[in-house]
Amino acid sequence: MHRLFVNTAQQRFMTIGIIGGGQLALMLARAASQLGLKVRVLDPSPAPPARPAVGEFRHGDWNNLQALRDFASGVDIITVENEFVPASHLAELERIGHTVVPSSHTMHLVQDKLTQKQKLRAAGIPVIDFRPVVSESGASSAGASLGYPFVLKRRTLGYDGTGNRTVRNPDDIAAAVKELGGFEAGLYAEKWCHFERELAVIIVRSINGETKSYPVVESCQTDHVCASVIAPADVPEEIDAAARDLALRAVASVDGTGVFGVELFQMEDGSLFVNELAPRVHNSGHYTVEACDCSQFENHIRAIRGLPLGSTAQHHYAAMVNLLATVNGSGAPHGISDALAVPHARIHIYGKLQATPGRKMGHITALGNSRSEALETATKAASAIHFEA
Repeated sequence: MHRLFVNTAQQRFMTIGIIGGGQLALMLARAASQLGLKVRVLDPSPAPPARPAVGEFRHGDWNNLQALRDFASGVDIITVENEFVPASHLAELERIGHTVVPSSHTMHLVQDKLTQKQKLRAAGIPVIDFRPVVSESGASSAGASLGYPFVLKRRTLGYDGTGNRTVRNPDDIAAAVKELGGFEAGLYAEKWCHFERELAVIIVRSINGETKSYPVVESCQTDHVCASVIAPADVPEEIDAAARDLALRAVASVDGTGVFGVELFQMEDGSLFVNELAPRVHNSGHYTVEACDCSQFENHIRAIRGLPLGSTAQHHYAAMVNLLATVNGSGAPHGISDALAVPHARIHIYGKLQATPGRKMGHITALGNSRSEALETATKAASAIHFEA
Protein backbone atom coordinates (compact mmCIF):
# COMPACT_ATOMS: atom_id res chain seq x y z
CA MET A 1 0.00 0.00 0.00
CA HIS A 2 2.79 2.40 0.92
CA ARG A 3 4.64 1.72 -2.36
CA LEU A 4 1.48 2.34 -4.39
CA PHE A 5 0.98 5.67 -2.61
CA VAL A 6 4.54 6.80 -3.38
CA ASN A 7 4.31 5.91 -7.06
CA THR A 8 1.01 7.73 -7.41
CA ALA A 9 2.43 10.79 -5.67
CA GLN A 10 5.29 10.89 -8.17
CA GLN A 11 2.91 11.09 -11.11
CA ARG A 12 2.66 14.53 -12.67
CA PHE A 13 0.01 16.22 -14.72
CA MET A 14 0.71 16.56 -18.44
CA THR A 15 1.43 20.17 -19.40
CA ILE A 16 0.19 21.88 -22.56
CA GLY A 17 2.27 24.85 -23.67
CA ILE A 18 0.32 27.55 -25.52
CA ILE A 19 2.26 30.20 -27.42
CA GLY A 20 0.14 33.34 -27.23
CA GLY A 21 -1.99 34.46 -24.31
CA GLY A 22 -5.05 36.10 -25.85
CA GLN A 23 -8.70 35.15 -25.55
CA LEU A 24 -8.21 31.96 -27.56
CA ALA A 25 -5.58 30.77 -25.09
CA LEU A 26 -7.93 31.71 -22.26
CA MET A 27 -10.66 29.44 -23.59
CA LEU A 28 -8.18 26.67 -24.49
CA ALA A 29 -6.80 26.75 -20.95
CA ARG A 30 -10.27 26.35 -19.46
CA ALA A 31 -10.93 23.35 -21.69
CA ALA A 32 -7.57 21.78 -20.84
CA SER A 33 -8.14 22.11 -17.11
CA GLN A 34 -11.40 20.18 -17.41
CA LEU A 35 -9.39 17.28 -18.85
CA GLY A 36 -6.89 17.29 -15.99
CA LEU A 37 -4.13 19.02 -17.93
CA LYS A 38 -1.84 21.81 -16.80
CA VAL A 39 -1.25 24.82 -19.02
CA ARG A 40 1.76 27.09 -19.49
CA VAL A 41 1.39 30.24 -21.62
CA LEU A 42 3.97 32.49 -23.26
CA ASP A 43 3.01 36.04 -24.26
CA PRO A 44 4.83 39.34 -24.85
CA SER A 45 2.25 41.19 -22.76
CA PRO A 46 2.70 41.02 -18.97
CA ALA A 47 -1.06 40.72 -18.41
CA PRO A 48 -2.78 38.96 -21.35
CA PRO A 49 -6.35 37.59 -21.09
CA ALA A 50 -5.20 34.00 -20.46
CA ARG A 51 -2.96 34.78 -17.50
CA PRO A 52 -5.62 34.39 -14.74
CA ALA A 53 -6.67 30.99 -16.15
CA VAL A 54 -3.31 29.25 -16.41
CA GLY A 55 -1.15 27.55 -13.85
CA GLU A 56 2.08 28.97 -15.19
CA PHE A 57 2.67 32.15 -17.18
CA ARG A 58 5.88 33.17 -18.94
CA HIS A 59 6.35 36.78 -20.03
CA GLY A 60 8.40 36.65 -23.23
CA ASP A 61 8.58 37.30 -26.96
CA TRP A 62 7.84 34.35 -29.23
CA ASN A 63 10.16 35.92 -31.82
CA ASN A 64 13.03 35.27 -29.39
CA LEU A 65 14.23 31.73 -29.93
CA GLN A 66 15.85 31.44 -26.51
CA ALA A 67 12.63 32.58 -24.84
CA LEU A 68 10.82 29.81 -26.76
CA ARG A 69 13.38 27.20 -25.73
CA ASP A 70 13.06 28.20 -22.07
CA PHE A 71 9.27 28.17 -22.32
CA ALA A 72 9.22 24.71 -23.93
CA SER A 73 11.41 23.08 -21.29
CA GLY A 74 9.28 20.64 -19.31
CA VAL A 75 6.22 21.05 -21.55
CA ASP A 76 4.73 17.90 -23.08
CA ILE A 77 2.91 19.36 -26.10
CA ILE A 78 3.21 22.83 -27.65
CA THR A 79 0.40 24.51 -29.56
CA VAL A 80 -0.33 28.04 -30.77
CA GLU A 81 -3.21 30.46 -30.48
CA ASN A 82 -2.10 32.59 -33.43
CA GLU A 83 -0.24 32.18 -36.71
CA PHE A 84 2.49 34.73 -35.99
CA VAL A 85 5.13 32.51 -34.33
CA PRO A 86 7.96 32.05 -36.87
CA ALA A 87 7.76 28.58 -38.39
CA SER A 88 11.56 28.38 -38.28
CA HIS A 89 11.45 28.80 -34.49
CA LEU A 90 8.85 26.06 -34.17
CA ALA A 91 11.05 23.84 -36.35
CA GLU A 92 13.93 24.42 -33.93
CA LEU A 93 11.72 23.30 -31.03
CA GLU A 94 10.89 20.14 -32.98
CA ARG A 95 14.56 19.60 -33.75
CA ILE A 96 15.45 19.53 -30.05
CA GLY A 97 12.69 17.01 -29.32
CA HIS A 98 9.50 18.93 -28.62
CA THR A 99 6.09 18.02 -30.03
CA VAL A 100 4.48 21.00 -31.80
CA VAL A 101 0.88 20.87 -33.06
CA PRO A 102 0.21 22.16 -35.69
CA SER A 103 3.67 21.28 -36.98
CA SER A 104 6.25 23.79 -38.14
CA HIS A 105 5.75 22.46 -41.68
CA THR A 106 2.04 23.28 -41.53
CA MET A 107 2.71 26.70 -40.02
CA HIS A 108 5.23 27.44 -42.79
CA LEU A 109 2.58 26.69 -45.40
CA VAL A 110 -0.18 28.66 -43.69
CA GLN A 111 1.28 31.75 -41.99
CA ASP A 112 2.42 33.33 -45.27
CA LYS A 113 -0.90 33.98 -47.02
CA LEU A 114 0.67 33.94 -50.49
CA THR A 115 2.34 30.59 -49.80
CA GLN A 116 -0.98 29.36 -48.41
CA LYS A 117 -2.87 30.37 -51.55
CA GLN A 118 -0.25 28.79 -53.78
CA LYS A 119 -0.43 25.53 -51.82
CA LEU A 120 -4.22 25.46 -51.92
CA ARG A 121 -4.32 26.13 -55.66
CA ALA A 122 -1.70 23.42 -56.30
CA ALA A 123 -3.92 20.98 -54.36
CA GLY A 124 -6.90 21.77 -56.58
CA ILE A 125 -8.70 23.86 -53.96
CA PRO A 126 -10.62 26.73 -55.60
CA VAL A 127 -9.28 30.14 -54.50
CA ILE A 128 -9.80 33.67 -55.75
CA ASP A 129 -7.27 34.68 -58.41
CA PHE A 130 -4.14 36.35 -56.97
CA ARG A 131 -0.74 37.71 -57.92
CA PRO A 132 2.50 38.23 -55.97
CA VAL A 133 3.44 41.92 -55.88
CA VAL A 134 6.98 43.19 -55.25
CA SER A 135 6.99 46.64 -56.89
CA GLU A 136 4.69 49.47 -57.92
CA SER A 137 4.89 48.35 -61.55
CA GLY A 138 3.94 44.86 -60.38
CA ALA A 139 0.96 46.28 -58.51
CA SER A 140 -0.10 48.17 -61.63
CA SER A 141 0.22 44.98 -63.67
CA ALA A 142 -1.88 43.16 -61.07
CA GLY A 143 -4.57 45.81 -61.42
CA ALA A 144 -4.52 45.46 -65.18
CA SER A 145 -4.85 41.66 -65.05
CA LEU A 146 -7.18 41.31 -62.04
CA GLY A 147 -9.24 44.42 -62.72
CA TYR A 148 -10.27 47.21 -60.38
CA PRO A 149 -11.06 47.21 -57.59
CA PHE A 150 -8.66 44.62 -56.27
CA VAL A 151 -7.44 43.89 -52.73
CA LEU A 152 -3.83 44.42 -51.73
CA LYS A 153 -2.87 42.19 -48.79
CA ARG A 154 0.05 41.60 -46.46
CA ARG A 155 1.52 38.13 -46.78
CA THR A 156 2.09 37.86 -43.00
CA LEU A 157 0.96 39.44 -39.72
CA GLY A 158 -2.42 40.56 -41.05
CA TYR A 159 -5.62 39.97 -39.09
CA ASP A 160 -9.07 41.55 -38.62
CA GLY A 161 -8.62 43.75 -41.66
CA THR A 162 -5.28 45.22 -40.55
CA GLY A 163 -3.50 43.60 -43.48
CA ASN A 164 -5.92 44.50 -46.30
CA ARG A 165 -6.46 47.59 -48.44
CA THR A 166 -8.92 48.00 -51.31
CA VAL A 167 -7.33 49.50 -54.44
CA ARG A 168 -10.11 51.11 -56.48
CA ASN A 169 -7.96 52.67 -59.20
CA PRO A 170 -4.27 53.05 -60.09
CA ASP A 171 -4.03 56.25 -58.05
CA ASP A 172 -4.79 54.25 -54.85
CA ILE A 173 -1.76 51.94 -55.18
CA ALA A 174 0.93 54.10 -53.57
CA ALA A 175 -1.18 54.93 -50.49
CA ALA A 176 -2.29 51.31 -50.04
CA VAL A 177 1.32 50.06 -50.24
CA LYS A 178 2.44 52.64 -47.67
CA GLU A 179 -0.39 51.80 -45.26
CA LEU A 180 0.55 48.11 -45.44
CA GLY A 181 4.18 48.77 -44.58
CA GLY A 182 5.71 48.94 -48.05
CA PHE A 183 6.71 46.23 -50.48
CA GLU A 184 9.41 45.09 -48.05
CA ALA A 185 6.62 43.94 -45.71
CA GLY A 186 5.62 41.31 -48.30
CA LEU A 187 2.47 41.93 -50.33
CA TYR A 188 0.22 40.20 -52.83
CA ALA A 189 -2.84 41.21 -54.84
CA GLU A 190 -6.16 39.40 -54.95
CA LYS A 191 -9.07 39.78 -57.34
CA TRP A 192 -12.14 41.51 -55.92
CA CYS A 193 -14.70 38.86 -55.01
CA HIS A 194 -18.40 39.59 -55.56
CA PHE A 195 -19.60 36.90 -53.15
CA GLU A 196 -23.14 36.33 -51.91
CA ARG A 197 -22.13 35.41 -48.36
CA GLU A 198 -19.15 34.44 -46.25
CA LEU A 199 -19.16 30.99 -44.73
CA ALA A 200 -16.85 29.27 -42.27
CA VAL A 201 -16.22 25.73 -41.09
CA ILE A 202 -14.30 24.51 -38.06
CA ILE A 203 -12.30 21.38 -38.88
CA VAL A 204 -10.71 19.07 -36.28
CA ARG A 205 -7.93 16.64 -37.23
CA SER A 206 -6.40 14.50 -34.48
CA ILE A 207 -2.78 13.40 -34.33
CA ASN A 208 -4.31 9.89 -34.50
CA GLY A 209 -5.95 10.63 -37.85
CA GLU A 210 -9.53 11.08 -36.63
CA THR A 211 -11.34 13.96 -38.37
CA LYS A 212 -14.54 15.86 -37.63
CA SER A 213 -16.23 19.01 -38.92
CA TYR A 214 -18.57 21.43 -37.19
CA PRO A 215 -21.67 22.86 -38.89
CA VAL A 216 -21.18 25.41 -41.65
CA VAL A 217 -21.82 28.92 -40.31
CA GLU A 218 -22.41 32.31 -41.89
CA SER A 219 -19.97 35.03 -40.89
CA CYS A 220 -20.97 38.69 -41.18
CA GLN A 221 -18.16 41.27 -41.42
CA THR A 222 -17.89 44.97 -40.63
CA ASP A 223 -14.77 46.71 -41.97
CA HIS A 224 -13.11 43.29 -42.50
CA VAL A 225 -13.73 42.32 -38.85
CA CYS A 226 -16.16 39.54 -37.94
CA ALA A 227 -19.19 41.20 -36.33
CA SER A 228 -21.48 38.17 -35.96
CA VAL A 229 -21.84 34.48 -36.73
CA ILE A 230 -25.06 32.57 -37.40
CA ALA A 231 -25.02 28.82 -36.85
CA PRO A 232 -25.85 26.84 -38.80
CA ALA A 233 -25.79 28.86 -42.02
CA ASP A 234 -29.05 29.03 -43.93
CA VAL A 235 -27.77 27.23 -47.02
CA PRO A 236 -29.06 24.25 -49.04
CA GLU A 237 -27.82 20.81 -48.01
CA GLU A 238 -25.67 20.48 -51.12
CA ILE A 239 -23.80 23.71 -50.32
CA ASP A 240 -23.37 22.66 -46.69
CA ALA A 241 -21.89 19.33 -47.76
CA ALA A 242 -19.67 20.96 -50.40
CA ALA A 243 -18.36 23.52 -47.89
CA ARG A 244 -17.47 20.84 -45.34
CA ASP A 245 -15.77 18.72 -47.99
CA LEU A 246 -13.79 21.69 -49.31
CA ALA A 247 -12.74 22.71 -45.80
CA LEU A 248 -11.56 19.18 -44.98
CA ARG A 249 -9.57 18.99 -48.20
CA ALA A 250 -8.01 22.40 -47.58
CA VAL A 251 -6.80 21.47 -44.09
CA ALA A 252 -5.53 18.10 -45.32
CA SER A 253 -3.58 19.85 -48.10
CA VAL A 254 -1.39 21.59 -45.49
CA ASP A 255 -1.16 18.51 -43.23
CA GLY A 256 -3.09 20.40 -40.58
CA THR A 257 -3.57 18.89 -37.12
CA GLY A 258 -5.72 20.27 -34.31
CA VAL A 259 -8.53 22.74 -34.91
CA PHE A 260 -8.52 24.91 -38.05
CA GLY A 261 -10.90 27.67 -39.06
CA VAL A 262 -11.65 27.66 -42.78
CA GLU A 263 -13.22 30.79 -44.29
CA LEU A 264 -15.05 30.50 -47.61
CA PHE A 265 -16.87 32.69 -50.12
CA GLN A 266 -20.19 31.49 -51.53
CA MET A 267 -20.96 32.93 -54.93
CA GLU A 268 -24.41 33.68 -56.30
CA ASP A 269 -24.38 30.48 -58.37
CA GLY A 270 -23.58 28.40 -55.28
CA SER A 271 -19.92 27.82 -56.10
CA LEU A 272 -17.40 28.08 -53.28
CA PHE A 273 -13.89 29.47 -52.89
CA VAL A 274 -11.60 29.07 -49.90
CA ASN A 275 -10.65 32.52 -48.64
CA GLU A 276 -8.27 31.66 -45.82
CA LEU A 277 -7.12 29.01 -43.35
CA ALA A 278 -6.44 29.79 -39.68
CA PRO A 279 -4.25 27.12 -37.98
CA ARG A 280 -5.97 27.48 -34.62
CA VAL A 281 -9.29 27.72 -32.85
CA HIS A 282 -11.31 30.43 -34.57
CA ASN A 283 -13.71 33.27 -33.87
CA SER A 284 -16.34 31.64 -36.06
CA GLY A 285 -16.37 28.65 -33.69
CA HIS A 286 -16.98 30.44 -30.38
CA TYR A 287 -20.66 29.47 -30.52
CA THR A 288 -19.66 25.81 -30.09
CA VAL A 289 -19.15 26.33 -26.33
CA GLU A 290 -22.89 26.69 -25.76
CA ALA A 291 -24.42 25.16 -28.89
CA CYS A 292 -22.47 21.95 -29.54
CA ASP A 293 -21.86 18.73 -27.63
CA CYS A 294 -18.10 19.40 -27.52
CA SER A 295 -16.60 22.85 -28.09
CA GLN A 296 -13.85 23.65 -30.57
CA PHE A 297 -11.57 24.40 -27.62
CA GLU A 298 -12.02 21.02 -25.97
CA ASN A 299 -11.72 19.24 -29.31
CA HIS A 300 -8.44 21.02 -30.03
CA ILE A 301 -7.02 19.75 -26.74
CA ARG A 302 -8.35 16.28 -27.48
CA ALA A 303 -6.88 16.37 -31.00
CA ILE A 304 -3.36 17.38 -29.97
CA ARG A 305 -3.40 14.82 -27.12
CA GLY A 306 -4.60 11.99 -29.33
CA LEU A 307 -7.79 11.55 -27.30
CA PRO A 308 -11.10 10.53 -28.91
CA LEU A 309 -12.71 13.56 -30.53
CA GLY A 310 -15.98 14.80 -29.08
CA SER A 311 -19.26 15.07 -30.94
CA THR A 312 -19.59 18.21 -33.05
CA ALA A 313 -23.38 17.95 -33.20
CA GLN A 314 -25.23 21.25 -32.71
CA HIS A 315 -28.31 21.04 -30.50
CA HIS A 316 -29.77 24.58 -30.88
CA TYR A 317 -29.73 27.40 -33.37
CA ALA A 318 -27.07 29.86 -32.23
CA ALA A 319 -25.67 33.30 -32.92
CA MET A 320 -22.48 34.95 -31.75
CA VAL A 321 -21.95 38.72 -31.72
CA ASN A 322 -18.49 40.15 -31.12
CA LEU A 323 -18.07 43.00 -28.65
CA LEU A 324 -15.96 45.42 -30.68
CA ALA A 325 -14.55 48.52 -29.03
CA THR A 326 -15.32 51.86 -30.68
CA VAL A 327 -12.93 54.09 -28.70
CA ASN A 328 -9.49 54.10 -27.15
CA GLY A 329 -9.88 53.50 -23.46
CA SER A 330 -10.11 51.03 -20.63
CA GLY A 331 -10.95 47.41 -21.27
CA ALA A 332 -13.41 47.43 -18.35
CA PRO A 333 -16.92 46.75 -19.71
CA HIS A 334 -19.94 48.90 -18.91
CA GLY A 335 -23.54 47.66 -19.13
CA ILE A 336 -22.99 44.11 -17.88
CA SER A 337 -26.09 44.30 -15.66
CA ASP A 338 -28.33 45.24 -18.58
CA ALA A 339 -26.80 42.53 -20.76
CA LEU A 340 -27.35 39.91 -18.07
CA ALA A 341 -31.02 40.89 -17.98
CA VAL A 342 -31.43 39.54 -21.53
CA PRO A 343 -32.70 35.95 -21.21
CA HIS A 344 -30.71 33.19 -22.94
CA ALA A 345 -27.66 35.38 -23.68
CA ARG A 346 -24.23 34.25 -22.49
CA ILE A 347 -21.53 36.88 -21.91
CA HIS A 348 -17.81 36.32 -22.49
CA ILE A 349 -15.52 39.22 -21.52
CA TYR A 350 -11.86 38.65 -22.37
CA GLY A 351 -10.27 40.87 -19.74
CA LYS A 352 -8.12 42.93 -22.12
CA LEU A 353 -6.76 45.96 -20.29
CA GLN A 354 -6.98 48.37 -23.23
CA ALA A 355 -9.73 49.02 -25.76
CA THR A 356 -8.96 50.29 -29.25
CA PRO A 357 -11.42 50.83 -32.13
CA GLY A 358 -12.31 47.50 -33.74
CA ARG A 359 -10.59 45.39 -31.07
CA LYS A 360 -12.44 42.26 -29.94
CA MET A 361 -13.12 42.75 -26.23
CA GLY A 362 -15.52 39.84 -25.78
CA HIS A 363 -18.51 38.16 -27.36
CA ILE A 364 -22.12 37.23 -26.71
CA THR A 365 -23.58 33.85 -27.60
CA ALA A 366 -27.31 33.18 -27.67
CA LEU A 367 -29.31 30.04 -28.40
CA GLY A 368 -32.80 30.08 -29.90
CA ASN A 369 -35.53 28.20 -31.66
CA SER A 370 -34.57 29.92 -34.92
CA ARG A 371 -31.61 31.74 -36.39
CA SER A 372 -33.37 35.08 -36.20
CA GLU A 373 -34.35 34.57 -32.55
CA ALA A 374 -30.78 33.68 -31.57
CA LEU A 375 -29.32 36.65 -33.46
CA GLU A 376 -31.87 39.06 -32.01
CA THR A 377 -31.06 37.92 -28.47
CA ALA A 378 -27.30 38.11 -28.94
CA THR A 379 -27.54 41.52 -30.59
CA LYS A 380 -29.73 42.91 -27.81
CA ALA A 381 -27.31 41.80 -25.10
CA ALA A 382 -24.28 43.03 -27.06
CA SER A 383 -25.82 46.46 -27.56
CA ALA A 384 -25.97 46.92 -23.78
CA ILE A 385 -22.20 46.58 -23.35
CA HIS A 386 -19.71 49.32 -24.20
CA PHE A 387 -16.18 50.42 -23.41
CA GLU A 388 -15.44 54.02 -22.46
CA ALA A 389 -12.53 56.33 -23.24
